[in-house]
Amino acid sequence: MSVRPFEQIVDQYGQVVLRVCRAVVGPVDAEDAWSETFLSALKAYPGLAEDANVEAWLVTIAHRKAVDITRARARGAVPVEEPPEAASRSGRPEDWDGDLWNALAKLPDKQRATVVYHYLVGLPYQEVAAIVGGSTDAARRAAADGVKALRATYREGAPV
Repeated sequence: MSVRPFEQIVDQYGQVVLRVCRAVVGPVDAEDAWSETFLSALKAYPGLAEDANVEAWLVTIAHRKAVDITRARARGAVPVEEPPEAASRSGRPEDWDGDLWNALAKLPDKQRATVVYHYLVGLPYQEVAAIVGGSTDAARRAAADGVKALRATYREGAPV
């Protein structure tokens, strides 16, 4: 079996990684996290086993890069002259639903990560557990608690 060109990996999984990055670090830092993810993946790709789950591997890298950005952001605010445009539900700025992302951002880290990795990325709970740490049952519980909290705090069209 030959190894696929890395460009195919970016084409196939780029949107999944971007959704993960947006959900974990928000729309402002998502592109930086995405770029860092694929730079790191490019360096490690030649050593990746042929039977590896590439999607889970990339989500793990994205998770780590997002954590790095979150830690860096926590060290201090970066002033800007104008606020950035908000992102959208469909990926188009004119359709952005900031309230949903704000509700997601208010979840505890583990709940947010499990909701993102399971519901946005589509990873099974076993792989989510491997990424965030803990058991499959703990990942399932954290995702359920996160969805319950989202339902309680966010209603489309209502302020959060």
